[in-house]
Amino acid sequence: MTSGFGSAEAILSSEEIREIVAAALPESKTRNKRLLVLTPDTTRTCPLPEMVRALQDVAGSVAARLDFMIALGTHTPLADEKILELYGIEEDQRSSFANSSFLNHRWDLDETMTRIGWIESEEIEHLSGGRLKERVPVDINRAIFDYDLIVICGPVFPHEVVGYSGGAKYLFPGISGGEFLHAFHWLGAVVTCAGTIGIKHTPVREVINRAMDLIDTEVCCLSMVVKTQSELYGLYAGDYKEAWSAAADLSEQVHVVEKKRAYPTVFGVCPPMYDEIWTGGKVMYKLEQVVADGGKLIIYAPHITEVSRTWGADIERIGYHVVDFFLEQPGKFSDIPRGVLAHSTHVRGTGVMKDGIEKPRIEVVIASQIPPETCAKINLGYLDPDTINPDEFRNREAEGVLFVEKAGEILHRVKKSL
Repeated sequence: MTSGFGSAEAILSSEEIREIVAAALPESKTRNKRLLVLTPDTTRTCPLPEMVRALQDVAGSVAARLDFMIALGTHTPLADEKILELYGIEEDQRSSFANSSFLNHRWDLDETMTRIGWIESEEIEHLSGGRLKERVPVDINRAIFDYDLIVICGPVFPHEVVGYSGGAKYLFPGISGGEFLHAFHWLGAVVTCAGTIGIKHTPVREVINRAMDLIDTEVCCLSMVVKTQSELYGLYAGDYKEAWSAAADLSEQVHVVEKKRAYPTVFGVCPPMYDEIWTGGKVMYKLEQVVADGGKLIIYAPHITEVSRTWGADIERIGYHVVDFFLEQPGKFSDIPRGVLAHSTHVRGTGVMKDGIEKPRIEVVIASQIPPETCAKINLGYLDPDTINPDEFRNREAEGVLFVEKAGEILHRVKKSL
């Protein structure tokens, strides 16, 4: 059963938020129980401090444990003080969370994971629509088995790998890893970002929902739909599939902008919360579809200084390419994690290989602190951010120039003609 509500026009009050959380987590479900709350990191917009306070108010005094873990996937772990900052907890407030720990998903440590089963090749083939056929092991953070209840607490946005984020994604890849993570990211790449993002039912969503069948611990989902850090338009609670589904329906109303046509030039401002191309690539994911064939996307990110803290060496070795570049050379990059290959294709976008020559549909240019030599090496265009005045790109849609402030969360696409 799912509770909660939302609207594209109205913002939920603090009282409404607390009532929805309380209905989802009655005392009968939390008293003397150990709860683990899975949350996003700094690369997602949502009123996380308010949600943390609501959870503490509802369950903190009755639960045996109310722990919080950042579902990092393969993002960089946060320092302890940064976790408290993310959750809006001042140092003098820490004592009010006496039965709480604040954790990173340490995907980077071998001892974190445990294997909970396999998805057989025939089932992967069926779920993926024939795109993959392989037996895939499923690993997850072993810490979840120390708890009686897992609470997913995160926002839902259009997403390049699963269609819409949230729900089961907070476990896979949020607190998982290994071959399964890389397999379903590669599946998303084969489907393509353009064929996935903003689509509710996708092959990858089917695969990660199947992996959830291997989790014995009870799961409750708090799915948010937000616009800004303080604007919560919807909150749905209950079963992880149903709550996510309701949030995805509202997300389509809140987070999708449909334009009448594509633009030869699109200028996307990358917000500071994306501090490397690994996350800043979301500007491309959300704007690719409104760039005209042969057009140019400029990712304005003067604060970005590196490609990826985790996967930078791999990306600099392979560069950014359309998916057919890898599909036509299946053995050449077998030592590179497929999640990295997937990221490469998502940032480069759609295109084809013709007579051994790569032909991307659009040009992708980044204006960051990454030097032009590195941009050339990784197959991206370069602009010096110090020579750019973003205001010169504003209010020029009639000329074929689209300016998008704080790009990376709102999906832009061309409205389909009837």
